[in-house]
Amino acid sequence: MVERVSIKYLVVILLLAAAAVAQSYTTNFPLTENPISEGGKWINGGVVGLDWTNVQTTPGFAFGTMPGTEGSPGYADSWALLSGTWGQDQTAQATINAPSTNDACNQEIELVLRGNLSAHVATGYEITVKAADDSNSYLIIVRWNGPYGDFTYLVNNLVGPAYGVKTGDVFEATIVGNVITAYINKVQKAQVTDYWYATGHPGMGFYLGHTNYEFCAGTNSGYGFSKYTAVAMSTPPFVQGNSGPGTI
Repeated sequence: MVERVSIKYLVVILLLAAAAVAQSYTTNFPLTENPISEGGKWINGGVVGLDWTNVQTTPGFAFGTMPGTEGSPGYADSWALLSGTWGQDQTAQATINAPSTNDACNQEIELVLRGNLSAHVATGYEITVKAADDSNSYLIIVRWNGPYGDFTYLVNNLVGPAYGVKTGDVFEATIVGNVITAYINKVQKAQVTDYWYATGHPGMGFYLGHTNYEFCAGTNSGYGFSKYTAVAMSTPPFVQGNSGPGTI
């Protein structure tokens, strides 16, 4: 028997199927790992990118591995991106754990959106705050262009206590379409538009500055994340159809 169905109902079904598809991942870093893997869920800057460094974890804590010593690469940020295929509209959110910061060092806490790593190539958007809660705090947004040391500031010179973070604060970044927005404790702190990258992976990163080698080397475990969540939305292509009556 052939069932007659109005095409207008089929169109409704197709439109529902084309609605945004959400995916997410949350971790409180339960393992001791160097580099972070969590069963193959993370891609690391040192393992895959080669010119950068990895993220490591102890139970309840994720932090970077930059040497911070004289003569070590100055822009070898510790990056970890979530594996798999992620939708283009992304949110990365992390709870800060900063038990022992050093204000003389540019200790940076990073969220990554639409990131990609391959041998000697790192691309994506890095949203960063200094691990500090004082007048020296700052927020930047950077586009990584590929080769080691090649990046472009999209937001810079946001300095002061309004951008400070401490243990327990929630740092968040989103990209919707081409608009990147940064939040601290749900309060918007910066926003910029960039059209360079349309796809990639959410992730996290850490940077250890080289302003004072004597005091900054080995301070990676003084700042990091105690929890991380990524959410992405993707919309399948719209399926066109005839709105008139018909048979299937």
